[in-house]
Amino acid sequence: MHNPHHWMIVGGLLLIGAPAAHAATASGGQFSLAAGADYSSGKYGTDTTTDIWSLPVTAAYQTDRWTFKLTVPYINISGAGNVIPGVGKVNNGNPNGRGRGNGGVIPAPGSAASGSASGLGDITASAGYELFGSADRTFGLDLTGKVKFGTADENKGLGTGRNDYGLSLDTYKVSGNWTAFGGVGWMKYGSSQYIQLKNGFNANIGAAYKLSPSDDVGAYYYYRERIADTGAPQSEVTAYWNHKFNESLRLQTYALAGFANGSPDYGVGASLKYSF
Repeated sequence: MHNPHHWMIVGGLLLIGAPAAHAATASGGQFSLAAGADYSSGKYGTDTTTDIWSLPVTAAYQTDRWTFKLTVPYINISGAGNVIPGVGKVNNGNPNGRGRGNGGVIPAPGSAASGSASGLGDITASAGYELFGSADRTFGLDLTGKVKFGTADENKGLGTGRNDYGLSLDTYKVSGNWTAFGGVGWMKYGSSQYIQLKNGFNANIGAAYKLSPSDDVGAYYYYRERIADTGAPQSEVTAYWNHKFNESLRLQTYALAGFANGSPDYGVGASLKYSF
């Protein structure tokens, strides 16, 4: 997986670049590759601190109106066995779950047996379409569909082992050096015999400021309603900085603070993207 908030981080960062990106690719498609590192830490309502590392590689293709992305992450998690990356705290009845050994005694539901695991995370794919874009590229409205494939090992507690499906509607408005942006989304979460999840809505709102032709900074707030009976909503603020070395290479960094048990207490990350 990525960290629970990663879709919105990526979405927010790409959304800020949307006016320039759409204009630059109006005459043809553009490929890009990105590699990053994300770290987050939190208790998620348990007595144990859970640390998650994610090393995602993302391939993207963008035309005038369409953007397609595929992300493959490598995950390392250490902490409570009932905390699942991308979800948070759950009732995990898997006898082979993280921190429970090979089919050993199942702790009471909601308990926080601890353990560490690493491996392939959940591969995600998305397709975004620009529903509307103003002629001067100062306003746009995008619809994005995404699938999270359950490729992470559920026996290691790296994921639920089930697919998730989502839709989001995002918009931005440029005014001078400022860009305001926001969006709403809905996800259908897959449940397994061990982990039961509910579908949920999410929303984000933020602003960015262009410091120079090469640098912009911004911040946004993200909220997701509770999707597990023993879990909590996600509520967090992310601040980021983008630096463009040239037309092909850019660096994105961020820091996150969580305000609910569904979110990590804090997180940091960086990604380097090359377009060609």
